[in-house]
Amino acid sequence: MKYHHKQKRIIALLSLVFLLLMAGSYGAEAQEIPLKGKWSERMALSIMKRNPEPWMIDFMDRPVWSYPQGLVLHAFEDLWRKTGDKRYLDYIQAYADKLIEEDGTILTYKPETYNIDMINSGKILFNLYDKTKQEKYRTAIDTLRRQLVWQPRTTEGGYWHKLRYTWQMWLDGAYMGTPFLAQYASVYGEPAGFDDAANQLILMEKHMRDPETGLLYHGWDESRLQEWADPQTGTSPNFWGRAIGWYAMAVVDALDFFPASHPKRGELVQILQRLAPALEKVQDPKSGLWYQVPDQGNREGNYLEASASSMFVYALAKGVNKGYLHKKYRKVAERGHKGIIDNLIEVKENGELNLLQVCAVAGLGGSPYRDGSYEYYVNEKIRVNDPKGTGPFILASLELNK
Repeated sequence: MKYHHKQKRIIALLSLVFLLLMAGSYGAEAQEIPLKGKWSERMALSIMKRNPEPWMIDFMDRPVWSYPQGLVLHAFEDLWRKTGDKRYLDYIQAYADKLIEEDGTILTYKPETYNIDMINSGKILFNLYDKTKQEKYRTAIDTLRRQLVWQPRTTEGGYWHKLRYTWQMWLDGAYMGTPFLAQYASVYGEPAGFDDAANQLILMEKHMRDPETGLLYHGWDESRLQEWADPQTGTSPNFWGRAIGWYAMAVVDALDFFPASHPKRGELVQILQRLAPALEKVQDPKSGLWYQVPDQGNREGNYLEASASSMFVYALAKGVNKGYLHKKYRKVAERGHKGIIDNLIEVKENGELNLLQVCAVAGLGGSPYRDGSYEYYVNEKIRVNDPKGTGPFILASLELNK
């Protein structure tokens, strides 16, 4: 019996390898990447070539519902709106159809974990439902909205990052949940959703902003029980570039859906206006990029990081384009984008783009314990073409029309 099970496992593994090889071959033939043209489209085509099936994004060996796929596919949605190229829309829908069953069940999604990361991919479903009227998309949207209704909260109403991260708000969560909530409120007529969405962003700035630098710490523990939490303020000990990038993107994206008359809209714009000069101050003057730990660029081990740089370029460029920020920040964004192209983009002979120096992941607490120290952030794994960098790079390039 054991031998029979072993045979079955070997056959299943070989089948998976065969399918991946076939998919890779198909993708290589299907995607022709121009050596010149818009950086946004060239990166998107490179992603499609490397990942013929969109569930493969984030180096996956099986389909999962997770936030990196949603981040990249949200960028593809913006690219589709800009170009009208149906390939991008088809790629988005392929992910949704792989992970959402006909009754609206989201495969691999576990609502009982109250992981706010899982909300992010729901953003691609609004347009799919609008275009197709397939009820499974609306059911999935409502499933994710229901999670936010019951999401554990701080005493002021701030979402915990996950059920197991008790009393903690992380900047990452601003992007994962807030734009989705604001879009839901706008599309489905739920005014209270705007109030809740604004509250998330306002609470994070209130508790995580450092008055000296204007930057925001990665996390905040209301209970002060975590080892990483400052006993007086509850904040984590260092700034992490991508965490601030998640927050900056959350603000500019959530504002897309806020009514002009909403009483908190102006406060959200002011948050962005306070953050922009803080980001400009820590921009590396030589490269135009931002460091993994953005306020300690001269410290040994620190490095210029692609995802944070792309996120800051996107948020600043969009802030200018929408009229939230002074036009001078366009130059800051353009320097950042040029820095990415000059230092962190590799162009292969076949036109394929590689994005270098992307931090794979960083968090707080857990097991093994992540203490939020400088040494922790600069020693996390670095990857090429991590979707947390490639997605924002597309968004940044679109905002700058690059």
